[in-house]
Amino acid sequence: MAKLYFRYGAMSSSKTAQAIMVKYNYGERGQRALLVKPAVDTRDGVRTIRSRSGLTDECVLFSEMPVEAIKAHEYDCVIVDEAQFLNKDEVFLLIDFVDKYNVPVICYGLRTDFRGEFFEGSKWLMAMADTIEEIKTICWCGKKAIMNARLDGKGGITLVGEQVVLGADDKYIGLCRKHWKEGKIHK
Repeated sequence: MAKLYFRYGAMSSSKTAQAIMVKYNYGERGQRALLVKPAVDTRDGVRTIRSRSGLTDECVLFSEMPVEAIKAHEYDCVIVDEAQFLNKDEVFLLIDFVDKYNVPVICYGLRTDFRGEFFEGSKWLMAMADTIEEIKTICWCGKKAIMNARLDGKGGITLVGEQVVLGADDKYIGLCRKHWKEGKIHK
């Protein structure tokens, strides 16, 4: 029985590395997994995903996903990176893959933005996923990081601005809730 999985974590929790490894594991077993990302994520190239640890793989854009091939079971699994950028209709398409066509879907993404508010994709995945799993990472203080802080370029964080500004360690840091509320990014 296929399931819709949402595996979420704060910045730098190895979400992309895990997505790449899951695809690799399917291939090791002679199965085909389709790696997908939303078109908004262009940091590493249009059809490439790259983890901070250096793992890379080719992917297709969500808008170019071979829907009929998935329905025809040409893929044994669909893996979505940066799933927070999906919209409601896209999440419901993934639900159809699971419920109508019995194809497992594993989504990786952030739960909330730098203001502590849900992304649209994350909200619908949290509401609809069969299985929700947290990928843990730690704050600089050693406590579990659950918040995504946007760096302000002046040694602190900001809570204002557009919801989506692409970046990695140069723009964001995972923090525990206490240090996110305090705006404290180091000792």
